[in-house]
Amino acid sequence: MEINLVELYKEMPDFDNHHEASLWFHKQFPNHVQFKEMDTINGTKVYYYHIIKDREAYEDYMQSLDSIEYDILSDKPFRSYSTVEISEDGGVSVTE
Repeated sequence: MEINLVELYKEMPDFDNHHEASLWFHKQFPNHVQFKEMDTINGTKVYYYHIIKDREAYEDYMQSLDSIEYDILSDKPFRSYSTVEISEDGGVSVTE
């Protein structure tokens, strides 16, 4: 699955909060959005999601993070997902 960030940002509405943004991404990429973690930066909650582009490579990579030894032989694990950061006030940043 390819993600065109320019087109994505053009289509993306303004969000009032994290919940609205999260719902939008789940509707745009059904069964491809995975919540990863929440952090607080300068007093603002930020939620991190992965948009999974290559399920098999992504799952292999995530499972490998639990093992002591893992050899990364290509950039395929890193290309298997894009990261979405959504702040509690609805601000969004996407990286490939």
